[in-house]
Amino acid sequence: MSTFNLFEIGVLLRGESAAVRSWIDQPVLRRVVLHLGIIVIGAGCYGAAMGWWRAPQQALLVAIKFPLIILLTTAGNGLLNGMLAPLLGLNLTFRQTMVALLMSGAVTAAILGAFAPIAAFLVWNTPPFSPTAMHGVAYRLMKLAHVVVIAFAGCAGNARLFQLLIQLGGNRAVAGRVLFAWLAGNLFLGSQLCWILRPFIGSPDLAVEFIRSHIALQGSFYENLFHTVTDSLSN
Repeated sequence: MSTFNLFEIGVLLRGESAAVRSWIDQPVLRRVVLHLGIIVIGAGCYGAAMGWWRAPQQALLVAIKFPLIILLTTAGNGLLNGMLAPLLGLNLTFRQTMVALLMSGAVTAAILGAFAPIAAFLVWNTPPFSPTAMHGVAYRLMKLAHVVVIAFAGCAGNARLFQLLIQLGGNRAVAGRVLFAWLAGNLFLGSQLCWILRPFIGSPDLAVEFIRSHIALQGSFYENLFHTVTDSLSN
């Protein structure tokens, strides 16, 4: 029976296609638990650093929400890509697709965990969160910094398995199509889940909550990002 150890984290982060392919072909429960643990710890640490600017309670809630977003995105895209992969030339089962996306999520979470100290450093050196700060440049720059880091981690988490996709698909063209589908699905579903499960930083004049139930489905992530960018460029 296959076993795992902590050295396999390095194998995953390096995207060693031969070893990773065997993990997809013959998934082991204990290795799946390891990947889930990476997601919980890595994304949780980054979420805690993000929410700490508002309050310690907000840090705790975001530390729970961030791994949840990655897991929900993995589940949703696993179902979608399980149907798309054969159409794009890659013969993967739903189980293999789900395991591959789980590994991609683990890489993403590991990168986020590595950025957590930097995010905490930014929070430490940013003026305290207040109504004034919320409408200032620091707040918009903080949001954009988080978007850039999360987008980078997500892209890197998918791209790290590109060699695996080439091996599975037989050529770079098939691998490129599948990778694009993964990235598009992660961007669309993941970003909207972030929007629904907001707040992450929160508002100083509102209570700390897990989710703003009365506004959760109002607007969209892309609309908010557009206004944040235009407001930052206009000042």
